[in-house]
Amino acid sequence: MLTRWYADLAWLGGEQARAGVLIETDGDRIRSVSPGAARPPDAVHLAGLALPGLANAHSHAFHRALRGRTQGGAGTFWSWREQMYAISERLDPDTYYSLARATYAEMALAGVTCVGEFHYLHHGPGGAPYADPNAMGLALTAAAADAGIRITLLDTCYLAGGFGAELAGPQLRFGDRSADAWAERAALLAPGPRARVGAAIHSVRAVPPGALGVVAGWAAERDTPLHMHLSEQPAENAACRSAHGCTPTELLSRHGALGPHSTAVHATHLGVADVSLLAAAGTAVCLCPTTERDLADGIGPARALGAAGVPLCLGSDSHAMIDLLEEARAVELDERLASRTRGHWRADELLSAACAAGHAALGWPDAGRIAAGALADFVTVDLASVRTAGADMTTAVQAAVFAACAADIRDVVVGGRRIVANGRHTMIADVAAELGAAILTVGKPANA
Repeated sequence: MLTRWYADLAWLGGEQARAGVLIETDGDRIRSVSPGAARPPDAVHLAGLALPGLANAHSHAFHRALRGRTQGGAGTFWSWREQMYAISERLDPDTYYSLARATYAEMALAGVTCVGEFHYLHHGPGGAPYADPNAMGLALTAAAADAGIRITLLDTCYLAGGFGAELAGPQLRFGDRSADAWAERAALLAPGPRARVGAAIHSVRAVPPGALGVVAGWAAERDTPLHMHLSEQPAENAACRSAHGCTPTELLSRHGALGPHSTAVHATHLGVADVSLLAAAGTAVCLCPTTERDLADGIGPARALGAAGVPLCLGSDSHAMIDLLEEARAVELDERLASRTRGHWRADELLSAACAAGHAALGWPDAGRIAAGALADFVTVDLASVRTAGADMTTAVQAAVFAACAADIRDVVVGGRRIVANGRHTMIADVAAELGAAILTVGKPANA
């Protein structure tokens, strides 16, 4: 069905927005884009600035239950991880669906039209498989569908509790018996109209060297994305050097896990040689600045990666907040803190990371831009809020990146269907209430 949408301003690429943009969609695709057009009487009016849909390239949906509960007090990533394990023990397919649906609906309200779910919570307590061994993964894809967004389910191989250590405690829910057993289970997952399946290596500490090639080969055979946590912590680098005599990046390279379909998540603590290896392989990096600062992980070498030609995308990871505009500007602002100089990234470069680059990393190369033939996924940013007031055609792109936030997203269209209208989800009446109920349920002790 042909639908017309009229954007007061739209970002079609480059440093400046275009005015009076008529977008015609036919089904789930954009049929035509016409800047400088008059507004037809039958067109849906998109006030503010229209952007391509945002891609959240790295998500752990169940971590949303930790927001506001783990930020106080002292600690590190490793102490936070114990709190994360406690939440993971309380989930089953039904409660995970409810939490994920509400979390993905929050993403929709923030302008996210596609999520990459780095999924490793596979099995029941103690590692016992569910009757359907992919029950937890299927709960996630159903949750995304019911929240109205696209998903790439990055089914994650997780086999060890550390270098040379067995899985223990809550980790037993994450692990398959072997890389081959992981591959057999993951092969049962099938893509859908708005769902794709990829693979993930949790980390080099959780996947032994002999299994890295199995996961990489599985993804290569299917031409699917392959993601992995990389060098998030200095302790991981030190342990890898002790166990294997090389950095995690070098270990992944040796076993064929780097390449143009691969995305390294975090990549916070890299050496010069690591950056060169990622660039030479064409591997992307997904930065998650709000999580990296929340967990005190450090500031990664984003500018060095970009200068080397490494594609950069963005994720909200642990969901300390869900705001891709904040993730985008944090790339620049963190670089300013580290370097004490300004102006490392243009606003349009940061938007490209949040849009096209993120979709490409998730296996949706036909999304992330407002152009004829692309998927009809786009969002609008309010340019009349207290944060953005005063923006015009020449400053709208900068205002979106450096002033706006998730609360300024007004409209979200996915596949030609409006799932957020005037800041309200059209499919879920009260997203906050659903989040509260889901978090309360999984936040209770198991015997409550």
